[in-house]
Parts: sequence; C-alpha cells; structure tokens
Amino acid sequence: MENIVLIVHLIISLCLIGVVLIQRSEGGGLGIGGGGGGAMTGRPAISPLGKLTWLFGIAFVITSVTLTIMAASGGDGSVLDAGGLVPPSGEEAPAGTGLLPPTADTPLTPPRADD
Repeated sequence: MENIVLIVHLIISLCLIGVVLIQRSEGGGLGIGGGGGGAMTGRPAISPLGKLTWLFGIAFVITSVTLTIMAASGGDGSVLDAGGLVPPSGEEAPAGTGLLPPTADTPLTPPRADD
C-alpha cells in the first residue's frame, strides 16, 4: 500500500512541476515588475491552470501526510537500522564502521596493504 501511495505521490509531484512551468509569468513576484496597475486593480479570475495547480498542490500535501503517517506507524526500527549503519542494541560496532569519529585507542590511519 505504501508503494502505491508513493508512486501516486511521485506522479502528482511531476504533474505539479509541469503545471507550474507551463503557466505564464505575470510579473509581480515579490512586488517587482508587472504593469502599472497599482493597488486599485482587482485580482483576475483564476485560470484553469491555476485551478489545476491548486488541485495538484492539495493532492501533494495529502499524499505527503499519508506517507508520513504510514512511515510512523509501520515498524519499530529506524531507517538506519535497516541499512546496517547502526548495530542492534547490545552489540558493539566494529572500529571504523560507525558514523562517529574514532576514539583515542583506534588508529587514525588505515592499515597499510604491505603489512
């Protein structure tokens, strides 16, 4: 089920990117550019591409929240546990394999190949 939601999420994100790129730039981003309309002009009616952008944006947020809820409720382990980066509780990681810097008793250089 999670894979289906993830695939739908990726398709929605690609559609959202495409719809945003297709839209015509109207200037006025951050209050610069645009025409000489000033503050007295009303907002134009929303275009079909604007409605589609809102639709894809809302669907993107919904699938994002759904994926977050599914990830939080599924399994007790961490993502790092599945990748083998963190040893299971109670076990000691071999020297030099963890994400932390080496301790004082481990050498700072790797062993030479001719030894």
